[in-house]
Amino acid sequence: MVQNYRVKILRSLGGVKGVAEAVQVNIDEGVKSTELASRQETYGVNKYTEKPSKNFFMFVWEALHDLTLIILMVCGAVSIGVGLATEGFPDGLYDGLGILLSILLVVTVTAVSDYRQSLQFKDLDKEKKKISCQVTRDGCRKKVSIYDLVVGDIVHLSIGDQVPADGIFISGYSLLIDESSLTGESEAVHIDEKKPFVLGGTKVQDGSAKMLIAAVGMRTEWEKLMETLSDEGENETPLQVKLNGVATIIGKIGLVFAVLTFLVLIVRFLVDKAMRNNFSSWTMSDALSILDYFATAVTIIVVAVPEGLPLAVTLSLAFAMKKLMDDKALVRHLSACETMGSSTCICTDKTGTLTTNHMVVDKIWVSGQIQVVKERLPLHENVSTVLLQCIFECTGSEVVKGANGQTSILGTPTESAILEFGLLLGGDFGTVRSEIKLLKMEPFNSKKKNMSVITRLPNGQIRAFCKGASEIVLQMCDKIIDESLELVEMTEEKAKAVTKVINEFADQALRTLCLAYVDVEGEFDVQKGIPALGYTLIAVVGIKDPLRPGVKKAVKTCSAAGITVRMVTGDNINTTRAIAKECGILCDNGVAIEGPEFRNKTDQEKRSLAPLIQVMARSSPTDKLELVKNLRALSEVVAVTGDGTNDAPALHESDIGFAMGIAGTEVAKEQADVIVMDDDFATIVKVAEWGRAVYINIQKFVQFQLTVNIVALMINFVSACITGSAPLTAVQLLWVNLIMDTLGALALATEPPNDGLMKRQPVMRTESFITKTMWRNIIGQSVYQMAVLFVLNFAGKPILNLHGDNATAILNTFIFITFVFCQVFNEVNSRDINEINIFRGMLSSWVFIGVMLSTVVFQIIIVEFLGTFASTVPLDWDLWLLSIAIGFVSMPIAVVLKCIPVERQHHSGYVSLSGGPEENV
Repeated sequence: MVQNYRVKILRSLGGVKGVAEAVQVNIDEGVKSTELASRQETYGVNKYTEKPSKNFFMFVWEALHDLTLIILMVCGAVSIGVGLATEGFPDGLYDGLGILLSILLVVTVTAVSDYRQSLQFKDLDKEKKKISCQVTRDGCRKKVSIYDLVVGDIVHLSIGDQVPADGIFISGYSLLIDESSLTGESEAVHIDEKKPFVLGGTKVQDGSAKMLIAAVGMRTEWEKLMETLSDEGENETPLQVKLNGVATIIGKIGLVFAVLTFLVLIVRFLVDKAMRNNFSSWTMSDALSILDYFATAVTIIVVAVPEGLPLAVTLSLAFAMKKLMDDKALVRHLSACETMGSSTCICTDKTGTLTTNHMVVDKIWVSGQIQVVKERLPLHENVSTVLLQCIFECTGSEVVKGANGQTSILGTPTESAILEFGLLLGGDFGTVRSEIKLLKMEPFNSKKKNMSVITRLPNGQIRAFCKGASEIVLQMCDKIIDESLELVEMTEEKAKAVTKVINEFADQALRTLCLAYVDVEGEFDVQKGIPALGYTLIAVVGIKDPLRPGVKKAVKTCSAAGITVRMVTGDNINTTRAIAKECGILCDNGVAIEGPEFRNKTDQEKRSLAPLIQVMARSSPTDKLELVKNLRALSEVVAVTGDGTNDAPALHESDIGFAMGIAGTEVAKEQADVIVMDDDFATIVKVAEWGRAVYINIQKFVQFQLTVNIVALMINFVSACITGSAPLTAVQLLWVNLIMDTLGALALATEPPNDGLMKRQPVMRTESFITKTMWRNIIGQSVYQMAVLFVLNFAGKPILNLHGDNATAILNTFIFITFVFCQVFNEVNSRDINEINIFRGMLSSWVFIGVMLSTVVFQIIIVEFLGTFASTVPLDWDLWLLSIAIGFVSMPIAVVLKCIPVERQHHSGYVSLSGGPEENV
């Protein structure tokens, strides 16, 4: 019935009341808590069946699909077959089994890493789906999770809500529903008694209403649609795309080197065979040699292809997302973390983001007098009556009593502060609401900046009430209640006096609202709009909303980091200016402007003014959108905060959109890249900090990996050309690949941010990812490592005084462990690209310490105990110490390299910003 909009069937059932009786619920009382389990059993749960997530073995299976690993597995299997035929059991097993065991280790580590990431993203997904709504249950209004809703629940809808399930309209005002997510139609649908069906998954664009839940979970239209959609997962981030390109180029270079190495080894083998006149006789041993050459060539490709690059980005982002979730920031899109590292300005709301959002009425101007609100005020009965009527009727919030009899207020902080003030005056919310009939409501929205209701008083008089932004409501008034409690004309002089009061409150950083009423003659036609003029001003209230404790420090941090903070709010300009100065956003020569003034400027004027604006007051969502567009056109990377439905366009237009988790509507959250769970500005700064850490961590990893790549490729290729054999075998190269890719990514990509990151300018998006500084470090370390390894490879035996049958095996083992220790120490060097002090914060990074220790321990095990598989022999302790010493020398070399100036740069990857970042080319 609901899904097919069959109004006739609804009428035949007796309308919404008939349906409520059929599902055994009282529309005023709601569902009883004791019935929840039985209703879920009868009508279903409000959840849709999710596709089962991948288990660990599916990740293992995916990792085994890597083409180069498949080729190596075939090599390993053939090696075992040929080895058994030539050398017998068990000696013939070792080479092939070593390759297969190395592949197993690589696959296991990769699968574990991917599986852990998938679990992290699953946790993030659960967090994203935590949506609550307001219902009437047991006669009380309360907040519950949408997943706990049952058929028969009475749900309260307001602007920006996502409709949690299919239902039927009970009552409400000006309810406009955006059904585009279901139907694709952009035109909002007006819902009332004539068109009463509301579908789950749609959004409330305007108005407010109560609805009866008619279908939940898999029985709703939305869940049927969701069932047909496949979860395609997260798209690749810009940095991943860029690094995939780098990986492809390096992979192609590796392929060329691998082919050349194989050809050189084969040619040398054939020439050698021809010179010994053995060309006509081929043995299984010859086949095994050719197979070894092929395995070495394939392994060079494995080492050369830096599959760790995209892995490092995902690891780093997943780690950052997990940490940010602990810091109350839910990152919805992976790329947001990255982009936030390049942000040059943040356009932030004031209320709830910079301030605590714990509001109280601090001062009130009424009957020509300013009074400080401490306890019950001495107001005349007539003024008190009309003031309480306005407070309790002109509101979208409710005063409810809990099961324990305690009074609580459900609604926005501003509404709650005014209702609390009404209760302080001695008013009774329930009594006033029951005596006065509400005829029509026009809810508050950020465009018109006021809220109006029209009511019928007990004596039959029709009266409209209005509450909203001081200057706007003041313009709607032509009368005022003066000191003698008389209704008098609002003369220009009196209007100036009220404006002076408003400015006085605003200068004290108080948020000001005006309350007004107008009596309407005769009957009121609900089809018509609520009067917009002719009101009588009752009072001006000043609401106190103190700054959040960490805001001043966060703004100062942004300033030091080259990020401009701009306050964009709907509040009075004097209030906004006072708070902006208090938290350090507005400096002496900064521009504070009102939204309408900015709106009326030409495009050219807007473009030149936008970068100078530090405060925009009385702004509409359109003004915020215009500001964001102009800033982005000037190549700024713009972050925007928003909480209302109307903020969605600005959030969508920005580079990074932040929605407020507490005050934010579902519509705003859906458009945002990051949800700030605690609504705190300091949390936004943490996202910027982690964004920069991600970028720097990936640069560290790339520097480390390219060094290993260059050395591993060159040592095997040159050695193959000159000596006819590669010093590093397939198994050894697979172990190096594991250190370089998975373990390297784990160690360097998960480093937490340090204090220095937020003391530098943002990175330009056009800046080359691999900087000159990185090339200096890569080339310097590569030259040192290649020099050492070439000397050992070609003159190692006399230098180390090695003699006997196993001299070659000892030398090759020594080259192998020296190569690995060079990488271990270079990994420590890579912790900071520019700074000499590479040990800062190392002990607090337990992942890095763990990877380093496990690499060294495994290296000892491989050499001392797994020599048969890894083609190594146990070494004396003096050779171990020498290899460690050679590796350690890379650290003083790193210090010397960092003293060579290559570019003017403040920090690894961060350069001075002149005109702001430009779009990616």
